[in-house]
Amino acid sequence: MLNFRTVLLLFLFVTSTFSAEPTLTIKNLEAGKKQHIVTYGTSLTAGGAWVGQLRELLNKKFPGLATVTNSGQGGMWSKWGLDHLDERVLKKNPDTVIMEWAINDAFLQYKTSVADAQKNLETMLDAILKQNANCEIILMTMDPPINEHLEKRPEIEKYYQMYRDVAKARKLRLIDNEVNWKPILEKGKTDYLALVPDGIHPNAKGCETVIMPALEAGLFGK
Repeated sequence: MLNFRTVLLLFLFVTSTFSAEPTLTIKNLEAGKKQHIVTYGTSLTAGGAWVGQLRELLNKKFPGLATVTNSGQGGMWSKWGLDHLDERVLKKNPDTVIMEWAINDAFLQYKTSVADAQKNLETMLDAILKQNANCEIILMTMDPPINEHLEKRPEIEKYYQMYRDVAKARKLRLIDNEVNWKPILEKGKTDYLALVPDGIHPNAKGCETVIMPALEAGLFGK
């Protein structure tokens, strides 16, 4: 079970990873403007309970105004994301894109260097903004893989840091989930595996407990 110290650490990390200003997406929703949000990434997005939880949150706060489309694809990485950007993202004319690919860019089998991953990411960012200069792009780091999943991604930290660097350089909102997962993992694997049973894919409780507080705070600027 998560103890008070862990919950407090989560709160401190969550509240230190974003600006206090609400996102443009939230401002538009508060103004009564419909918004189409596309989530784009790996199996952590395609099968991530957080996407449905985000949809539920926005529908509750802004009934009838927010559409959330999950365009993620399990087992894929940024090269796939770039190759399918038109079909999966651009043709949907999103107002907001929430994106994560780092965890599979780091997968050794895909032979994607940090530099190549950054090039793919930035090419996607440029294409989205070329179509709509006002589209809000939010980048995400995800959970730290463990056991055999970490062995297959030994340099995952470098890929997550690249996302931080790109977000900072481009002044994009970053939901830095990794820093919120680390205090749980540092306590030992028992608590971590309760939320990430296979060592890489958070379950619904993990998404609700760790990802959603950070995402909500990052969107609303609380």
